[in-house]
Amino acid sequence: MSQHEMLNRTTVTSQELALLLQEREEGKVDFLLVDVREMMEYEGSHIKGVDVLKPTSTFQSWGQEFLDKNKEKTVIFTCRSGNRSAQVQNVFRQNGMAKAINHVGGIISYDAEQESGASF
Repeated sequence: MSQHEMLNRTTVTSQELALLLQEREEGKVDFLLVDVREMMEYEGSHIKGVDVLKPTSTFQSWGQEFLDKNKEKTVIFTCRSGNRSAQVQNVFRQNGMAKAINHVGGIISYDAEQESGASF
């Protein structure tokens, strides 16, 4: 399956996400990677390549603006296990973000490069 096909699905695995991040670094694909965990979790460890942290607990304050700004983009949501990111993905898909993708298994299943600390 090509990376392009992966971006047309509703979910990606950790192995597929690592490949997509590599492809993005090489300029072959374009997407946003959004971590929906809390700041404390993010600072402890996060996937190298996360574009923005948008905690689920504050979804009411950022959800609509994020949807308006990124509705046409391909966005992959990640969290610890894939549960919170699936909830966020579902809300956005129901509101017209057709290219919202959930990272199944979350960071606990992610074996590729991670980093700690805040990067934004």
